[in-house]
Amino acid sequence: MKIYSLRLNPGQDLRVELVNFAKHNGIRAGSILTCVGSLKSVILRLAGATVENQNVRTYEDVYEIVSLVGTLTGDDCHIHISVSDKNGVVIGGHLKEGSLVDTTAEIVITEHEGVEYLRELDNNTGFPELVVRRI
Repeated sequence: MKIYSLRLNPGQDLRVELVNFAKHNGIRAGSILTCVGSLKSVILRLAGATVENQNVRTYEDVYEIVSLVGTLTGDDCHIHISVSDKNGVVIGGHLKEGSLVDTTAEIVITEHEGVEYLRELDNNTGFPELVVRRI
C-alpha cells in the first residue's frame, strides 16, 4: 500500500483536484484515508437519488470538513462528505463538482496495489458502480 499526502489551496475544486491527483500519480485503486479543511461552496447530491430523480443542492457559506470518504482513480471517484457550519450543524451527501476549498484541504490518500477500481453500469441501481479487478 502506498500513502500520498496533499494540500489543496483556496478556490480549488475538491472533487476535480482529487481525480486530477489520482490521474497524475497513476492511482488505479485509491481511497481517502483522512481530510481536514474547509469549503466555501458545497455541492451535494442527497440520499435517495435515482437516475431520474437526483436531489442536488448547493450550500454557500464557510464549512468545516468533518468527514471525507470514498474511492478514486484517475478516471473517476465516488466520494461522500460531511461538513459543519458555524453553528455546528452537519450536512452531508455525495460530493459533486463545484465544491470549493476555503482556506485549505489537507488530504491523505491510500493506493491499494494489485487491484484497480473500475465503474460499470449496474442495472439494479442505474448508476456506474464499483468493480474491483485484480491486476
